[in-house]
Amino acid sequence: MSPRRAVEQELTKDMIMSAARELFRKKGYQQVSIRQVASELGYSHGSIYYHFKNKADLFYAIIETDFKLLDRWLDDVMNLNMDNQGKLREVLSAYIRFGLTHKSQYEMMFLLSDDEVKNYVNKGPNESYEKFAHALFHLSNTKITIQQTWSIFLSLNGFVSHYCRCEETYDEVKKLAELHVDFILKSLG
Repeated sequence: MSPRRAVEQELTKDMIMSAARELFRKKGYQQVSIRQVASELGYSHGSIYYHFKNKADLFYAIIETDFKLLDRWLDDVMNLNMDNQGKLREVLSAYIRFGLTHKSQYEMMFLLSDDEVKNYVNKGPNESYEKFAHALFHLSNTKITIQQTWSIFLSLNGFVSHYCRCEETYDEVKKLAELHVDFILKSLG
């Protein structure tokens, strides 16, 4: 049995999540194992289990972190010093900007359709959606129904999902994003 090699750096949750995020993005959830994540980092798989009880737990931690980042973007908009209409426009724009600035995170947050993950991950999306819906209700000049809120979310999600699969950056589609936001705002009256 060979002696264990000295570890240059203490393995952290952030290091694990960063490596796993990239592997999940490249290969898909089902094709990645804890052993692969450990190998990518140059550690034993046992060191990953010290931080996460299984692959779903690791994925959940990544997704929760990403939803917290999205929530901070929304909080930043809500704290801007502007009128409600300006904030509403910025909420919709910020959602698109977040998705196209963080494409791999967005895909894992909203576009992954794995049953194991769906059963494990539910808190983050619900909290973020509620925060988004509350912002729309609070900022709109007209009363927005639950159905309208859902339609707005689906419209934004469709725009982001389409451009997540393309090579364009947010800056390259910014004019289209602004037109899309204008379209949504006109539908609110």
